[in-house]
Amino acid sequence: MTATLFRACIPGLIVLVLGMSAWPTTGVAQNLFALVARVNGSAITQYEFGQRLLLLKILRSTGDLQDVAMKRLIDERLQLGAALLNGIGLSDEDIEAGVNEFATRTDRTGEQLLATLGEGGVAPETFRDFIRAGLAWRNLVRSRFGGLANVSEADVDDAIARRGTQGSARVLISEIFLPTNTPENEARARELASQITELTSISAFADAARRFSAGPSRERGGRVDNWLEISALPPQIRSLVLTMRPGEVTSPVQIPNALALIQLHAIQATTAPPRKDLTIDYAAYYIAGGTSDAAMARAAQVRSAIDTCDDLYGIAQSEPPEVLDRNALPVVEIPQDVALELARLDPGEVSTTLMRANGQTLVFLMLCSRSQPGAAEASRDDVRQSLRSRRLTALADAYLDELRADAIIILP
Repeated sequence: MTATLFRACIPGLIVLVLGMSAWPTTGVAQNLFALVARVNGSAITQYEFGQRLLLLKILRSTGDLQDVAMKRLIDERLQLGAALLNGIGLSDEDIEAGVNEFATRTDRTGEQLLATLGEGGVAPETFRDFIRAGLAWRNLVRSRFGGLANVSEADVDDAIARRGTQGSARVLISEIFLPTNTPENEARARELASQITELTSISAFADAARRFSAGPSRERGGRVDNWLEISALPPQIRSLVLTMRPGEVTSPVQIPNALALIQLHAIQATTAPPRKDLTIDYAAYYIAGGTSDAAMARAAQVRSAIDTCDDLYGIAQSEPPEVLDRNALPVVEIPQDVALELARLDPGEVSTTLMRANGQTLVFLMLCSRSQPGAAEASRDDVRQSLRSRRLTALADAYLDELRADAIIILP
């Protein structure tokens, strides 16, 4: 399931207004079960509206939260109504599995996540309703449009040819990293990501990077200054980038403690012959203290004392074995945040961008070498899956627009 299909889509709304005024507030004097909207005869109450506002605040959503809350609730009514008409049902077990799946992204159980939300005043059923709408919509889209989103071999050939991937290629990108190290940050990151993926402007993405990204490139608006060899990128990101046009943004990619979003600036074919996947030799030396002055000073001291990865063995010889990792792995087996960072480095170069242990440990990352240079071409299955996902998303968005246009939406 893509993040775009899971969320309740919000743009555009056709409303029949009866005595329209500002959205209702959640004042105590109001009747919590008073109607605030009706969608094809289905009521939305003041209580639901107030609960959604609380949830959006916990998620740290941006924009006019009253407007966002109302539009989300209306869209979810449309989605659930369409699912019901098409015979799509969900059991209690399905909902609990959805809650648990969402919670495990931050190493929490469903009960722990619901307890955290409850501390902010959000009832368990409010979050379950959010999960229910997302699951029902996903199942409906797959059932209704699965056959229309099939990708032929000719489609795959065309996508590969358009991206110049019969030889090598390199890309210019910008990046945003949204922290997911706590349930609250995870929820906020997914909310922000659903908005950022819709951006097509380089300047808008740069502004979002400066405001929300946790990566050091935020000061440059997320821009990665150097060209990156496509074969050095993590396979999941590589397959997404290869089916994109300049200005488009990837769907969110989960990496340790963060969601990564990549915007393509340019892709350029090179004259190098096709290559197989890279095997990358790298070292990671772990320094306690995160971004503290002491840890950064230690990193600078180590950098000035070494020339190659082998020199790190001498640095770490009197420390516990776990402070130094040395690996030679295909890109597909390297953690995605590490692979992304290594893609920027030349052999012998060092990065001190990554953290572990919730920011308490600094990763001194060094690229040793790249061998068995790999192909810039993502596997055909990767390209096919990416194309299918994009087609399903486009069909789902168009279907929701149609549901809005045909709906009777009353705001008393």
